[in-house]
Amino acid sequence: MNPRRSRSRARAASDSVPENPWSDASIGTESHGEPPSDNLDAVTDPQPSGDAATPARRTRPAVGPDYLLAGRYRLDSKIGGGGMGAVWLASDTLLRRKVAVKQATSTVDLEPEAAREIRDRALREGRMAAQLNNPHAIAMHDVAIDSGEPWLIMEYLPARSLAMALNITETLPPTEVIQIGAQIADALTAAHAAGILHRDIKPGNILVADRGSALGMVKISDFGISRAKTDTHEENSAVITGTPAYFAPEVARGADPTEASDVFSLGATLYTATEGQPPFGIDADSIALLHRVAGGRITPPRRSGPMTATLLHMLEPDPSRRPSMAEVRDRFVRLAVGKNGSPSAVLNTPLRAQDGQVPFWASRGARVPTSTRRAERIHGRTMTGLPAAPTAVPLDRVPRPSADGTTPDRDAPRPTYAPPPFEPPTRRSGPPENMVLWLGVGAGVLVLILVLVLVL
Repeated sequence: MNPRRSRSRARAASDSVPENPWSDASIGTESHGEPPSDNLDAVTDPQPSGDAATPARRTRPAVGPDYLLAGRYRLDSKIGGGGMGAVWLASDTLLRRKVAVKQATSTVDLEPEAAREIRDRALREGRMAAQLNNPHAIAMHDVAIDSGEPWLIMEYLPARSLAMALNITETLPPTEVIQIGAQIADALTAAHAAGILHRDIKPGNILVADRGSALGMVKISDFGISRAKTDTHEENSAVITGTPAYFAPEVARGADPTEASDVFSLGATLYTATEGQPPFGIDADSIALLHRVAGGRITPPRRSGPMTATLLHMLEPDPSRRPSMAEVRDRFVRLAVGKNGSPSAVLNTPLRAQDGQVPFWASRGARVPTSTRRAERIHGRTMTGLPAAPTAVPLDRVPRPSADGTTPDRDAPRPTYAPPPFEPPTRRSGPPENMVLWLGVGAGVLVLILVLVLVL
């Protein structure tokens, strides 16, 4: 038998099995075969045998409610989106549990190299997230392949994001934000210990369980653009990924992300929760916002109370002066329970308001007071839960500012408006004009009276 044809048949037979060929090797469960290749095309796109074989054009599957993904996960409804694609609530038909599945951007219409990059990125997210074992990080269950496309199978947490909370309350009290900071810093400390950088920390990626036995538990999600600290490959140095309002200044200037940049982004997120807007403000012009971030000058916090000093330390423009994520966690723990309190009192318990109950905004069944809702003037919401201008520039079109603070096509001369110079009023040498007018009228009246007296 022709060895090439034999291998082709064996490969086609293995592809017909509706199980995920990566799940064992990628998340550390028992493996029954060879470790999978990082090249997804080699795994998911079998070609017909024969010398005249030509690649078959893949078609986009009709994904929607009731769609059976990879022969196991039945989609229920779309529950969100992220930097990589849509997120669906689904039912695991094998284990009979709810899961969240994340669809990477479809690669059907892309060039092979671009498609491979998206698939590799999805696999990287799955493998990285699977390394984390922390109660404050969303768990990764599986990486499934469906029609040649990767899907991430994650823990489903019925929750409200911090972004949604800010749309309800505008700001949160420092006592609640301190607890959120301690728990998220605990998860990110574990991530950094595993060699993982998150790179997209923002209010939309911080979840607070809003029902059930997990009510009030805080978790961080979406390692969609995360990267290993040892991974020096950058897909495109001219394009920046993430959310500009929460960038560290050095990242906005084009430097590679580090643990210190994650610390800054967490600080910017917590600052937003107490102050009501990011430390560099809100701007519909993404390029202008990047330049402001690159400058590193934040608006000093005014509502952050006891956490002000820690926030300012996290938001240091110089990354070498920022604390580590473990130090951030320990500082927030001390702020929450004092020097002699137990860390588990804040790290292993649900979020609590000052009255000892779960905050009203975190409970799905609680009635939200209308006085705390944001005004209807807001046009929409960004992924941060803050106002967005309809004409905002998409981030994928925004180049990084260079090290000298310039950006191509931004520093070209353009018409500007210059207000006229201020000229102080000058004092007139003669009497005011209105006084002259009234003197004339008075003289005329006197003449008229004199004429009438003489005639009579």
